[in-house]
Amino acid sequence: MILFYSKNIQDNLAVLTEEEATHCARVLRKRVGDVVNVVDGLGKIFEGEIVFLNKKKVEIQLSRVVVEEKLPPFGVNIAIAPTKNIGRIEWFLEKGTEVGLQAVYFLETEHSERRKIRLDRLEKITLSAMKQSKHTFLPQLNDLQKLKSFLDNLPDFDQKLIAWCVEGTDNLLINKIKSNANIMVLIGPEGGFSPKEVDLCRQYGFETVSLGANRLRTETAALVSVVTINICQQ
Repeated sequence: MILFYSKNIQDNLAVLTEEEATHCARVLRKRVGDVVNVVDGLGKIFEGEIVFLNKKKVEIQLSRVVVEEKLPPFGVNIAIAPTKNIGRIEWFLEKGTEVGLQAVYFLETEHSERRKIRLDRLEKITLSAMKQSKHTFLPQLNDLQKLKSFLDNLPDFDQKLIAWCVEGTDNLLINKIKSNANIMVLIGPEGGFSPKEVDLCRQYGFETVSLGANRLRTETAALVSVVTINICQQ
């Protein structure tokens, strides 16, 4: 099943973005009258007929819902300091989307080696991964912000955890996960969170956890967190 994404659906009419429209018209060579499938990123896949098409715009009259899913009772949220090599973060977003990532918050920390990101580029990564893996929910990406600002404006989570390698293996993430909880996990940069930052996060209700005996790369730690939470909630 080839999926097209639309965030503009009104009165059973889906309008594709310019990039999606180009892929539909020029790459896949779809035509008016063709029946296609559209995902809204909010849990639904529709079937519909193309009623208007050019190189920059495609309109699809939706006829029925073929898949309708609800968000799971738990949430997997990651706050992460982007790596110097942005390709590593793109890898995490692709794999995290495939296995059930709900939201990502990008952080600027004391040891951050990257202080700028292109959110539009990263959103394309998650969109492609969502369609390829036949997921119906598109992860929410939040722009880069300083750690203190993130903490001051923190949404409500049932459980708040921070990966801290100094903790060793006595406080493993897998042993701390609460059932059906909306969970936030903080992942530091290549140089890790500073002790001062960890103490600050503790003041905001975060509990330190270990991801195991091995020292993990930033993107690996983030993916391990997503996979572990999803497995524990099954």
